[in-house]
Amino acid sequence: MSDPRAHDAAPWVAGLVAVGAGLAAGEIAAVPVSPDASPYFAVGSSVVDHSPQAVREWAIQTFGIADKVALFVGMGFIIAAIAGACGYLERRRPPLGSAIIAVFAAVGVLAAVNRPGASWTYALPSILAGVVGVVVLRLLLAQLADEPPRFVDGDAEDVDRQPLSRRFVLAAGGVAVAAVAIGVIGRRMLADTASTLADRARILLPKPVDPAPPIPPGTALNLSGATPFITGSDDFYRIDTALQVPTLTTVEWRLRIHGEVDREVTLTWDDLLAMPMTERFVTLACVSNDVGGDLIGNARWLGVPMQKVLDLAGVRPGADMLLSTSVDGWTCGTPISDITDGRDALLAVGMNGGPLPIEHGYPVRQVVPGLYGYVSATKWVVDWEITRFAEARAYWTDRGWSALGPIKLASRIDRPARGTSHPAGEVVIAGAAWAQHVGVERVEVRIDDGPWQPAELATEYSVDTWRQWKFNWKADKGDHTVTCRAIDKRGRPQVERYQSPAPDGATGLDELRYTVT
Repeated sequence: MSDPRAHDAAPWVAGLVAVGAGLAAGEIAAVPVSPDASPYFAVGSSVVDHSPQAVREWAIQTFGIADKVALFVGMGFIIAAIAGACGYLERRRPPLGSAIIAVFAAVGVLAAVNRPGASWTYALPSILAGVVGVVVLRLLLAQLADEPPRFVDGDAEDVDRQPLSRRFVLAAGGVAVAAVAIGVIGRRMLADTASTLADRARILLPKPVDPAPPIPPGTALNLSGATPFITGSDDFYRIDTALQVPTLTTVEWRLRIHGEVDREVTLTWDDLLAMPMTERFVTLACVSNDVGGDLIGNARWLGVPMQKVLDLAGVRPGADMLLSTSVDGWTCGTPISDITDGRDALLAVGMNGGPLPIEHGYPVRQVVPGLYGYVSATKWVVDWEITRFAEARAYWTDRGWSALGPIKLASRIDRPARGTSHPAGEVVIAGAAWAQHVGVERVEVRIDDGPWQPAELATEYSVDTWRQWKFNWKADKGDHTVTCRAIDKRGRPQVERYQSPAPDGATGLDELRYTVT
């Protein structure tokens, strides 16, 4: 016989199972509509879009590239708590639990129909989720209400203290198993990247007419623990607002160029590949990269110069912003002057010798040296509107971030690892520095409160890539603080005063503490 105390948890279990069944129904119902119609992901995307700037920045600083995983886990705990409460309240004060489920279904409807490109059909999965959730909740709780009373010493036992019936256990278990199965199937169908992966696998990118210059000897330090000069595609940071990676094939891809142009143009994949390709190494950085952070990487990009693409449409005098839009609706405002000043701004199709990875914008993205990604590096780009900063605002600038976003001069210590211990004697310190589109002139290192001393710089590849450095330290016993700073080719040193990344990038000096034994 089951433990009578289990009956106390039964309404909570009923709520969890009911809401889970509703979410599973919503997932499978979203398959013929759109991945963005999924109630879970529609609400999650709305949370991202409407989170205060401070919350978003905290999430990136705390969780880095795992910020989306953290969001999903947090949402899961919150949903589980609310679902259990719905079961409890429906049992004690019906129909309060059902009403809460209906309210959350309405939230899902609002979130879904407000996704970019949404139609009225986006509301259907959330409506179905709400209906299924309410029906399953009431059916499960009815199993408890229909249980015959047990008599103890001739008196009927309180129904809330009776052991659970096999009927409730079987019903709840059966619904839970079905919900998991349906939810997994729906999620896999919604996240199906098979067609995009097959499309990517067949792509043969053209050779660049203007290839990247060879990497000269001495550019990479090749020290254990030091930053590699080239960041592997799998290791390249990913920060964006896409909770579901967009799956776009080359057949589907189009780039519409419109706004303040002489003629509207729409490019296909074949049109783009027919244009002469340029290949360049470019270091990209996220504006959320804090002092000493790793939201930065250097890769070899293949693409068409963005200025050549703009020339196809003809930019009218006075227009100063390229407002680009991703297939998922994210927008980015890039100064046209930073595209047309001769820098290697690319409409990229390749990364590190192959097609772009799906997570990094396949099939087409933007790469603009010298600008933080939020004002330049649109992934899955499908629309260019030529406009003015005085007339349009992009996703992050509409949330308080700076409109222009030039990457700030910075340096970082990578080796030895923070907080490690080392024997007295020579310790090799190494790191990277970057002064995008200006170039690093020198890097200096300070031990404790001592003088600034010059570090040894690796060979410079270009002003648009980071530069490695090392410093040989004759370490004495004790606890020490090591600080680094960079000076760019204009003679400007790093800003020493700390500033958090918001609203236009972090400043301050990276310092690490070591124990020498």
